[in-house]
Amino acid sequence: MRTSIATVSLSGSLTEKLTAAARAGFDGVEIFENDLLASPLTPEEIRTRCADLGLGIDLYQPMRDMEAVPEEQFANNLRRARHKFELMGRLGTDTVLVCSSVHPLAVDDDALAAEQLGRLADLAQEFGIKVAYEALAWGRHVSTYDHAWQIVRAADHPALGTCLDSFHILSRGSEPKSLEAIEDIPGEKIFFLQLADAPLLAMDVLQWSRHYRCFPGQGGFDVADLVRRVLHTGYDGPLSLEVFNDVYRQAEAGRTAVDAHRSLLLLQETVGVTTPPAAVVPTGIAFAELVTPDAEPVSAVLGALGFARTARHRTKPVDLWQQGEARLLLNTGPAGRRDGTGLAAIGLESPDPAGAARRAESLLAPVLPRRRAVEDAPLDAVAAPDGTELFFCATGRPELPNWRADFEDVAHETGATGVRRIDHLALVQPWHQFDEAALFHRSVLGLHAQESVDVADPYGLMRSRAVTNPDGSVRIALSVGAAPTDDTVHAQHIAFATDDVVTAVRRFRDAGGRVLPIPANYYDDLAARFEFADGELETYRELGILYDRDAYGTFRHCYTRTVGRVFFELVQRDGYRGYGAQNAPVRLAAQHGVTGG
Repeated sequence: MRTSIATVSLSGSLTEKLTAAARAGFDGVEIFENDLLASPLTPEEIRTRCADLGLGIDLYQPMRDMEAVPEEQFANNLRRARHKFELMGRLGTDTVLVCSSVHPLAVDDDALAAEQLGRLADLAQEFGIKVAYEALAWGRHVSTYDHAWQIVRAADHPALGTCLDSFHILSRGSEPKSLEAIEDIPGEKIFFLQLADAPLLAMDVLQWSRHYRCFPGQGGFDVADLVRRVLHTGYDGPLSLEVFNDVYRQAEAGRTAVDAHRSLLLLQETVGVTTPPAAVVPTGIAFAELVTPDAEPVSAVLGALGFARTARHRTKPVDLWQQGEARLLLNTGPAGRRDGTGLAAIGLESPDPAGAARRAESLLAPVLPRRRAVEDAPLDAVAAPDGTELFFCATGRPELPNWRADFEDVAHETGATGVRRIDHLALVQPWHQFDEAALFHRSVLGLHAQESVDVADPYGLMRSRAVTNPDGSVRIALSVGAAPTDDTVHAQHIAFATDDVVTAVRRFRDAGGRVLPIPANYYDDLAARFEFADGELETYRELGILYDRDAYGTFRHCYTRTVGRVFFELVQRDGYRGYGAQNAPVRLAAQHGVTGG
């Protein structure tokens, strides 16, 4: 289907918005009136710019407070409308959005509203324009889609139809049964379809709409169900995004436009309009790659954790450290981070690496160009929104390229602490890419996105959302810091699974490792919340081990000190399904160096 986006959904000048929309693959745009008024380009120049970019102008919006008003006011409205219709002719667009009135003089009179909208449509028809009437969720007298349709039907004018907006419909808590009436609207009378998702919030609907909309698949609305119902009517117009969001208004327009278009590609797949390459869900974590300008500090921590340097890349300054099925690549090449050690790449075990790459490219995540020697395994990688490279791997499968074959084994000593595998990875996202990251991992990788949670930080709130595969062998916790500039303390981290965290921590400390100190007040609270066996809590206090329970089991975990921008976690997960969110405020405070007062 044709895809479109309202210019209000993107940041920057009108020219920047149009360029971003075109590069992201949109077919058209809705020109928001304020963007046109602020542009130095004439309507004719905007029309030409859009044509040069391959964009149609699908809608001009909005016209407000037009209907059910006193006759003198309506005469002024017609005069204003004539001017706008002339302007639309210069722009080269033939559909205008009219929002239901919020004017203080508007009256609750459907017959008057239909009569005046009919007269507006008479004028529009003279200019070859169609009027799409939309119910605002906060409209003074018309606030539901079915009420707006009743008025349009009563007016019975060929140039008057309705515009359906998913936010205005779903923000009112519409149940599936209340949406059935959508399918009674003839498709040819739905002149436009605007789409937005939103987190489920208990707040004034106008403020919710103006500040918190997001792209389909990033919020809590069932946008796909609404779209299916609209398509059942025979509607064949664009799927268009109209998203008011404070973050998007500040973020770089190009990235936002790609995120937006990806959301529509996923939506079209969900409702059965398109069939892109199927998602190839990863089945495990092959490796995590750390880059560093100085290998010594992180090597010391890995050694204390019981990891051994087992292999060296044949052509690159990359070492393989391993314990059990947990594998870390330590890269000291020129691409190493200037701000210290950091997590740069993740190898994902894939049942079909080539299929995973095709899926990624179909959802606007192109395979990254790589420099490699002729003998290096041809691994495909894509970039996650935070810049982390994601490699599609097939470890130990002789019929497919194997990254492990690029490494030569070296003699090593073992000093295992009981680490079995990587339990999960925690990635801090740029503040404006949190929702994009969740959609990316869900759509491109086929991972399940859990509910977002807020975690108290000494300097604000940190949002976190985990994405997982069905059996939990891939767990990635996505988070965003308390403030846009706060990306130093909220480091990325790698959690290692062990069957006995107490023994693992003791071995780590005996080997010279340093754990994150946890305040005594935390353990006093644990004593109030849970019952422990004799000496158990004292052991946790001594070793800096944190504890939590959920309906499925228990969780014991401990953190190392931060090295550069990464730290490690030892976890013992006995049926527990979470990530220790209850303990995150204590961990964050300790990492900030805030232990009291």
